[in-house]
Amino acid sequence: MIYFVIHHPRKENVMESSHISALSAKHAGLEARIKAETSRPMPDASLVASLKKQKLRLKEEMAAHH
Repeated sequence: MIYFVIHHPRKENVMESSHISALSAKHAGLEARIKAETSRPMPDASLVASLKKQKLRLKEEMAAHH
């Protein structure tokens, strides 16, 4: 029996687009958390640094998908 693999570029583009949208939403959420933490009277510097690292990783992943 012979099987054929059918390539659906449109489906892949939709999946890729939704993945990037999810990454973008996470990126925006991290930005909001950073803004909220830095606006507090005594922001937790280690938390802010951790959030910024997470945000940078997401930005790099989004850039890799373009």
